[in-house]
Amino acid sequence: MTEASAPSQPTDDGADGHTLSITVTGDDRPGVTGTLLSAVSGVGAEVLDIQQVVVHGHLTLTLLLRPGSHVEQLRDSAAVAAHRLGLVLTVTEGSGDNARPRQGRAAVVVLGAPLRASAVSRVTTRIAEHGANIDRIRRLSRYPVTTVEFDISGADVPSLRTELALVATTEGIDIAVAPGGLARRGRRLVVLDVDSTLIQQEVIELLAAHCGREAEVAEVTARAMAGELDFEESLRARVATLAGLPASVLDEVRDAVELTPGARTLVRTLKRLGFTVGLVSGGFIEIVGALADDLGIDHARANRLEIEDGHLTGRVVGEVVDRAGKARALREFAEQEGLPLSRTVAIGDGANDLDMLDAAGLGVAFNAKPIVQEQAQTSVNVPYLDSVLYLLGISREEIEEADLDDGTPTHAPPVPHASH
Repeated sequence: MTEASAPSQPTDDGADGHTLSITVTGDDRPGVTGTLLSAVSGVGAEVLDIQQVVVHGHLTLTLLLRPGSHVEQLRDSAAVAAHRLGLVLTVTEGSGDNARPRQGRAAVVVLGAPLRASAVSRVTTRIAEHGANIDRIRRLSRYPVTTVEFDISGADVPSLRTELALVATTEGIDIAVAPGGLARRGRRLVVLDVDSTLIQQEVIELLAAHCGREAEVAEVTARAMAGELDFEESLRARVATLAGLPASVLDEVRDAVELTPGARTLVRTLKRLGFTVGLVSGGFIEIVGALADDLGIDHARANRLEIEDGHLTGRVVGEVVDRAGKARALREFAEQEGLPLSRTVAIGDGANDLDMLDAAGLGVAFNAKPIVQEQAQTSVNVPYLDSVLYLLGISREEIEEADLDDGTPTHAPPVPHASH
């Protein structure tokens, strides 16, 4: 059996190309669209396009019609309907359907707390100077940050990303640029770092506190995450300080771990979308595995502590999960899920996350060290992990509606007033 092809686009040449664009604007209320369509339906007009948007209760509705020989009747019918509805009417005659969409579709997501008009002005001006056109704008969130998404065309994503990164730095906002169209949709793999990303602490420091060496270990951790030390060497040196601790401290550390604000919301929403979620950590599977089980996460990879006679030996077992190991885990998870790397998202904060962030289709530096923010595709510098959802085009309203549908309590954090 042969597959039927879609009909070719109409050429709209000659008389058949005559069109009538009818736009009404004013206060929105139920029944406006039906009333206007009913008014123009009696003369056999063909609908070529219909678009509607409501912003803060103000409606804009446009019909693009092929009127045939009934132009004046359509004008009169639309005028009567608009007057009855108390709306402002604009009618424009033209020729042909809407112009074909431009190539180079992209999504530009801008986050700010607050999001100032001057910053948005810089973003939109830079998009125009790039030669791209803004086709649609929508707000994704008002709290805990204000997020606006620009649907644009005519963009070169890599170069625009570089150009807007400069705007983000000077304006103190976060900007993500990603391919639009089908690349924006469909199932994804999202892989998160754990320490200082999914959770607020560094597990190695929590463990070191039990032997009185937390400050010493914290200093080494900070240097390793800033890229000043080789990660594997620093890890082995830090783990060595734990020698002799009873294995029972692992239970205490599990209880002490605190999730980053928004972590549960992020994972819950990703799972609702059918996404796969993984954890990759330079920490320890004894803690990471429990977090994965608690949150319903699909994949987890981390280092394993050696335990003998009920005590930590100060060594790790097997190959260390370092900077290269994290990127390798991302690739392996993607292969297991049958997803290309372009469908992956990686989130991390330290220098040992850089290879993973670079390998992913979208690499997000979350409240990251300077070296990571400089090299990552995009950064999020607000303390709410679920803000990453906005980068994927998911709105706060959609998140809360899903929570209400299944009875999940939704707690709205206060609207921030200070810039980060």
